[in-house]
Amino acid sequence: MCQEKIPLKDYSPAEVSRLFLDMNEPAYRADQLLDWIYQKKVLHAEEMSNLPVSLREKLKQEVQLNMLSIKEKIVSPKDKTIKLLLETLDNHLIESAVMRQDYGNTVCVSSQIGCGLACVFCASAKGGLVRNLSPGEMLDQVILAENALAEIEKEEKIKNIVVMGMGEPLNNLRSLVKFLETANNPQGLGISLRNVTVSTAGIAPRIVKFAESKLPVTLAVSLHAPDNETRSKLMPINQKYPIQEVLDACKTYMEKVGRRITFEYILLAGVNDSNAKAKKLAQRLKGLSGHVNLIPANPVGDQNIKKPSKVRLKEFYQILSNHNIPVSIRKERGEDIDGACGQLRRRYQEN
Repeated sequence: MCQEKIPLKDYSPAEVSRLFLDMNEPAYRADQLLDWIYQKKVLHAEEMSNLPVSLREKLKQEVQLNMLSIKEKIVSPKDKTIKLLLETLDNHLIESAVMRQDYGNTVCVSSQIGCGLACVFCASAKGGLVRNLSPGEMLDQVILAENALAEIEKEEKIKNIVVMGMGEPLNNLRSLVKFLETANNPQGLGISLRNVTVSTAGIAPRIVKFAESKLPVTLAVSLHAPDNETRSKLMPINQKYPIQEVLDACKTYMEKVGRRITFEYILLAGVNDSNAKAKKLAQRLKGLSGHVNLIPANPVGDQNIKKPSKVRLKEFYQILSNHNIPVSIRKERGEDIDGACGQLRRRYQEN
């Protein structure tokens, strides 16, 4: 990464103001710059017309405004999902996506380059973990996503953020929290934290630690099985943090943050989609203020992963519903453009 320049988006708005004072620039210039970056989504200093030419030149020489660039953009003709392959300053590839939804445009943000958890159904884990992403690299995903959206629909904005892209967000907790704080800050992206969801594979102590931040985001926990034997085969992290330990951490999160949990459940045909698994899941979640999001499996490369039939999906759903477990089925998006996290990056690296 380019270390000789100041990575501006890694700084909070308050830190940017202090930086400008250190640069012998008045504080209101920092406010103007923040407006250009986060509200107008402008990427280049020369376009910031109300800044003096001398300051624009100083920014070009001393400050790194952009942490990412677009390597490839694909728009689904089916549902208008936008998939972005992005390149970091040190030439690594990550992915982001924009989903066009009735309740507002949603950007899916990556938190790491690759992933070290090796879940069998996930393309992000292929190749392992490279490194964590910085707060600025996460913020740039939102900015570039909104710019890509505006090229298709003028005046369209990002309303929701889901940190569900590549990586395990809670294993990059410091950057995650700073990203969320700037995303929420009125001088940052100004997005309500109640419109933010953070996904985790179930790192129990990190769930408890994240709860201490008291940031009112929705936590989405990747459950994917109601028993430890099945879950450990799908998600090796379960061997370290088994289901009950994860659910106990979820209770702590709900108590401290006051937000209910979403339990993600990818249905894999013949693996975790039986009636017995549905009944066991209902027993596991009884008494928890949570919601189950059923997700038909998205086949990944050479993995022998198959979707359940529509009949099986509906029956699984009905069993949970009959046991008074709040449940929904996720609408499939972006399947025609390698929509699942890590698929586009993997295809690009293999070519």
